[in-house]
Amino acid sequence: MEKINSKETLIRLIDQYQNLIFSVCLKMTGDYFAAEDLTQETFLSAYRHLHNGPPEAEKAWLCRIAANKCIDYCRAAARKVIPMEEEIHTLEDPGKKEPLQQVLNSEILEELRSCCNALPPPYREVALAHFLEGKSAREIAEESRTGVNTVKTRINRAREKLKKIYRKELLQE
Repeated sequence: MEKINSKETLIRLIDQYQNLIFSVCLKMTGDYFAAEDLTQETFLSAYRHLHNGPPEAEKAWLCRIAANKCIDYCRAAARKVIPMEEEIHTLEDPGKKEPLQQVLNSEILEELRSCCNALPPPYREVALAHFLEGKSAREIAEESRTGVNTVKTRINRAREKLKKIYRKELLQE
């Protein structure tokens, strides 16, 4: 009886959230076919862990599973890729990126900038400098005349606050 109920729950989750999960995967990977595979993996993982899933927050739970699958996929893909010489030149020239990738990158960066600007003052400047400008803790410390450990602490706290902001946005979708 438990197995039948699990299958019915899975079917309901797929019917209700497959488009959302696919769009999350597509946005995070930028690859249509990988997004399809990751969407399937998300629902398979959800099925395996249905007993652990929070019934009152299943949408957020599925989005978190999808995001984790995408992060794992991107990390694995980055390790496997060895750029060829012509690809290195393409990476050096940002004008050669595909239009879809340019749009996705700009949307993601704009969303990150907006979330960083929503942080309280001690973390806002550090988050903008670190996450958007790519500055190290040491560089930020020298520019702001603040201790390196203080800057590192602010970076970590800003990261945690950004995670909370992103979670709230996922729950609102």
